[in-house]
Amino acid sequence: MRLIFALTALVALTAATPARDWSKTTTRTATGAYLTGNSAARVKVIEYSSFTCPHCGHFAVQSAPILKAQMIARGSTSLEVRNLVRDRLDLAAAIVARCGDVNRYPVRSLAIFTAQDQWLARGAAFEQANQERIALYPMLAQLRAYADGAGLTAIGTANGLTPKAIDACFVDQAAVDALVDASSSIPPEVTGTPTFYINGRVTPAHDWATLQPLLRTAGAR
Repeated sequence: MRLIFALTALVALTAATPARDWSKTTTRTATGAYLTGNSAARVKVIEYSSFTCPHCGHFAVQSAPILKAQMIARGSTSLEVRNLVRDRLDLAAAIVARCGDVNRYPVRSLAIFTAQDQWLARGAAFEQANQERIALYPMLAQLRAYADGAGLTAIGTANGLTPKAIDACFVDQAAVDALVDASSSIPPEVTGTPTFYINGRVTPAHDWATLQPLLRTAGAR
């Protein structure tokens, strides 16, 4: 009787133990990309992405409920994001997204994409009004000015970054240089953003509607 009770309790305890949520696990790769999910996932996705790319913004927002909350969370899929920097405002956004705790990158990245229309408009207006003055600044100070003027640093602080952390990220010349260098070392088949690879092979998909069925076929669940 005691054995049956013990086994019943063990089964109940096991059933109550939640599965690991892999969407909470992000690591930085040797090349400076950010990999979210199970590194041993059956389906490995690589995304070349730019923060000033509207299509990338649409993909991030539209894919999140299934790609991140289901496929990545359950461990069947991992997503490696490689930032492809297109301009100074894009670089400023990437610095904010990549600043601080690595595990917060997906949250900051999604927040930046969600508010893309707003900060892009503010950034363009700020640049037009202040371009001559800011051109006199050192490059990192220029990037910080654009981040502040566009409202990107405000998005960062709203998503866990402290002012001290933001200050440190915008004076880290080595990190910025590495990000720019990585953006200039891309495969020839990457001609725009977003570009997706599944298990090492480039796909014809450029949005969530066309990528999702390819992921399902590959085994994403």
